[in-house]
Amino acid sequence: MKTALRFIALVMLAAILAACARETVEEPEAPEPPPTQEPVDEPETDRLNPRDYTDPRNLDNSDSLLSQRVIYFEFDRSNVRSQFRPIIEAHAEYLRSNPSARVMLEGHADERGSREYNLGLGERRGNSVQDLLSANNVPSRQVEVVSYGEERPVCRESNEDCWQRNRRVEIVYTAR
Repeated sequence: MKTALRFIALVMLAAILAACARETVEEPEAPEPPPTQEPVDEPETDRLNPRDYTDPRNLDNSDSLLSQRVIYFEFDRSNVRSQFRPIIEAHAEYLRSNPSARVMLEGHADERGSREYNLGLGERRGNSVQDLLSANNVPSRQVEVVSYGEERPVCRESNEDCWQRNRRVEIVYTAR
């Protein structure tokens, strides 16, 4: 009888173990990653080229010369320095390719000199920039010159560093 009891205990133990056993579920294999695709080149029209001075988006692109709109001058001078000519040429190319664009050239001077003299100097500076635009075939109907003389300084201190920043022509687009 002991053998029978042992046999029954063994069968019950097997039944209990079988009841407690977890059902094993095979996990599906991870899907293969998609094949790597070659990068698709964007059409040239979508990519912003900072050297495309005909594109209006470059007016706000800090990498483009079109975003630079201030021309600085030496003391008591109205001739454009050579370092600023590429900026003016870039704006000339933009204006030629966008006939509806209009620009105002605002001439400024530092505080030294009389009010009348500084108004005249600001106008001469604006005219110098306009002459370079005209030399680059920009129609005069697209350009207006105004002089503010010493009336609109960007810096109000009385030192050379400040005066240099006030001797300028600002290129302001009134229509893009």
